[in-house]
Amino acid sequence: MTIAPRLVAFDLDDTLAPSKSPIPERIGRLLLALAERVDVAIISGGQIQQFRSQVVERLPDASASTLARVHLMPTCGTQYYRFAESGELDTVYAHSLTQDEKDRALTAVEEEARRLGFWESETWGDILEDRGSQITFSALGQHAPLDAKMAWDPAGTKKASLRDAVAARIPDLEVRSGGSTSVDITHRGIDKAYGMTRLAEHTGIPLSDMLFIGDRLDEGGNDYPVLALGVPCQAVEGWQETARYLDELIPSLPAR
Repeated sequence: MTIAPRLVAFDLDDTLAPSKSPIPERIGRLLLALAERVDVAIISGGQIQQFRSQVVERLPDASASTLARVHLMPTCGTQYYRFAESGELDTVYAHSLTQDEKDRALTAVEEEARRLGFWESETWGDILEDRGSQITFSALGQHAPLDAKMAWDPAGTKKASLRDAVAARIPDLEVRSGGSTSVDITHRGIDKAYGMTRLAEHTGIPLSDMLFIGDRLDEGGNDYPVLALGVPCQAVEGWQETARYLDELIPSLPAR
């Protein structure tokens, strides 16, 4: 293991946990062990409630000093949370869309999804979600099972056509592919590279001293902007591979 980062950042779904599922117990233990040595960040398109249920509630009995080195960045870094000494989450910042921006985004994505035939009648939860700083379209609903999501658009062509159609309607906002069935709408220039840049500003840790671990570092994947930014990256396929990588990385890092 040659990389000795001062901060390790992770994607969430399909990197630390199965999509929309709590992190496995093994991952929770490894994240806390890692946070005893370096800062740890999680950056994802999901909202803070998703971070709470998938991550925060799976980190019991962690010391305040360890949690103080954990950074949570929902909606690709347009929101940023840190743990207080009490164990509660403090908001560092939250850059929300205006009501007008939200209304136009919601209208555009629903109308274009219906026009293209992508508005499904059988879903698991809401198709549209207001995440404050991000509007998210999930074709099969927020709680669709993984096998259904993987079968909906395996080549990514549906998401690409919907993204392009919606982007033409709201050129002042950023429209990009999210997860396997989702399209996200934010202020322009918002992606995971934005979040990593804000993280460097707030922590004082340069991007070159960070390591990002994600499952979609391929060009066009939602983790790719971090690679393009020049941050050292490690590609994984699923949380099990992440766990194996951390098993090797953690012992190589100096103890604090």
